[in-house]
Amino acid sequence: MNDTDDRKLITIMTPCYNEAENVKPLFQSVARIMAEQLPEYRWEHLFIDNCSTDHTVDILKGMAADDPRIKIIVNARNFGHIRSPYYGLLQSRGDAVISMAADFQEPPDMIPRFVRKWEEGNKVVVAVKKTSKENRILYGIRSLYYKFVRSISDVELIDNYTGFGLYDQRIIEEMRKLDDPYPYIRGLICEIGFKHTTIEFDQPKRIRGITKNNFYTLYDMAMLGITSHSKLPLRLATMVGFILSALSLLVAVVYLILKLVMWQNMPMGTAPILIGVFFFSAVQLFFIGILGEYILIILTQVQHRPLVVEAERVNFPPDHSTVQDPETEHYHGDT
Repeated sequence: MNDTDDRKLITIMTPCYNEAENVKPLFQSVARIMAEQLPEYRWEHLFIDNCSTDHTVDILKGMAADDPRIKIIVNARNFGHIRSPYYGLLQSRGDAVISMAADFQEPPDMIPRFVRKWEEGNKVVVAVKKTSKENRILYGIRSLYYKFVRSISDVELIDNYTGFGLYDQRIIEEMRKLDDPYPYIRGLICEIGFKHTTIEFDQPKRIRGITKNNFYTLYDMAMLGITSHSKLPLRLATMVGFILSALSLLVAVVYLILKLVMWQNMPMGTAPILIGVFFFSAVQLFFIGILGEYILIILTQVQHRPLVVEAERVNFPPDHSTVQDPETEHYHGDT
């Protein structure tokens, strides 16, 4: 790639983990679209591999040896489904950065639409799912979750937005300033502000490979979205505590009066005691769990660990420094 070319640079950023079946077809699809529909732009495809256990890295390196537009970051270990993609965004140097999964559930043919909307002045172009070929029950739960989080959030969040979209380099620069070790990208974009627009799309089924999401990753993302952008759960815990305390006091007073009035006919009730104990214990445990989620976020921030530790880089120019520790970088391949 000729860096003296004054055309704008588009970076396609793809996080991957065990996507050996998808990375090459994805790159070929992106290359075809860029050549046919966006020839007026320079472009590069950055893959950040989260320590795959299959042949994903070998395939990427083989591709990168033949095409310098392919850039690779290989993580030293699996840093999770949140930190690795975010780090990939921070390392992207394009005038615009398009975040896109490797599984084709985020269609590459949307790239020209993103770019046209960006050229209209939008700093962020967000893809939102209108429909999805995934399990209907799961899609319904996701939709309800997005609506719930938006209703309690301190900022206006976007429904059915998964992170797929285009981000102006100005947005990437603001992300670097935030220095967030465990970000919720969907909320972060809304926190930063700037002009944005949405594009609806129909999410297709995954064609090759299997999804890497499981109950834990989905739960982690869901709780991060709630605790990162809303104080309502903590406030709700306080309000419910006051209400239940008042109710308990009222019940105790009523029960005492009835006992005094009907001393002989008012036996001690085992059932009310058991019900009360289990009910209030459940409420306490629930809100202790909510409090624990907020404490976990504080701990993550205080530890201030790096988003990702790199094992190696491929096809990056020598003057392209990492955001976090340029002294530990390794450069390989075309320079």
